[in-house]
Amino acid sequence: MDKIIIKVGMADLKVVENPGMLTTLGLGSCVGICLYDKQKKVAGLAHIMLPSSEQIRNNSNKAKFADTAIELLIQEMISRGAGRSKLIAKIAGGSQMFSFGNNNDMMKIGERNIIATKDMLERLKIPIIAQNTGGNYGRTIEFYSEDGRLRIKTIGHGVHEI
Repeated sequence: MDKIIIKVGMADLKVVENPGMLTTLGLGSCVGICLYDKQKKVAGLAHIMLPSSEQIRNNSNKAKFADTAIELLIQEMISRGAGRSKLIAKIAGGSQMFSFGNNNDMMKIGERNIIATKDMLERLKIPIIAQNTGGNYGRTIEFYSEDGRLRIKTIGHGVHEI
């Protein structure tokens, strides 16, 4: 059977069943949140841009924010047969792509995205079993529904699987 490859855009989320692979390009300060049900082989990927929908007026796209995307992703996965209590998470991204020369926390979007993602997953009791976050470089990720493998491709920092 041919593998289904689904691209997930910025501020977007998608779910795929085996045999399928989700990919998102160019994670900089954004975070890729990968949820997986090993038993049902259902994989979900959200490409969030910002930590909180409560700090932005134009917040109608729930896939854009850590605080709203994860719950929406879980709902989509459950509708495709995943079990909420079976979900595990892997996360990647959250880079600090530019140096601003000051300590203004508002400019540390990548770090704030990582913290918000971890807080939300902890609140929802979804364990993070692996992560590749931080740094100052971009990432492209591929998430495989067959086994929950997350491949991270970088420029200048190699290819990793977690």
